[in-house]
Amino acid sequence: MIRIQEEPLDVEELIRSTRNAEAGAIVTFQGTVRKHSGSMEVTSLIYESYKEMALNAIHAIVDEAMVRYGVLDVNVVHRIGLVNIKEDSVAISVSSAHRREAFEACEYIIDSIKKKVPIWKKDVKPDGEAEWRD
Repeated sequence: MIRIQEEPLDVEELIRSTRNAEAGAIVTFQGTVRKHSGSMEVTSLIYESYKEMALNAIHAIVDEAMVRYGVLDVNVVHRIGLVNIKEDSVAISVSSAHRREAFEACEYIIDSIKKKVPIWKKDVKPDGEAEWRD
């Protein structure tokens, strides 16, 4: 499962879809909106993407991670639209026979998504002003 959606993330569904009879480990990562962006206070983030290109990029990252780390399954869901403080903007679930490979693959996937996938975010400040973040 690789999705980009506006709806809140269902992490339990993500984990269920990653379970595998051969897996001895499932590692999950949740990227959560926090109250501060650097020294600036924010109330929420707004995510935008070039959806088709972003999905293709995530698929390529997942395919590479599965080969590189020998993991069994990977699922990724990323939100777009308004995401409030304490809500998850991205969730990744990786299953593998052993924990090390699952941890390494999960870290590789989130780092690669942040670098390579056309998803942009805008910080929304308490006064309602919003500005794009690098």
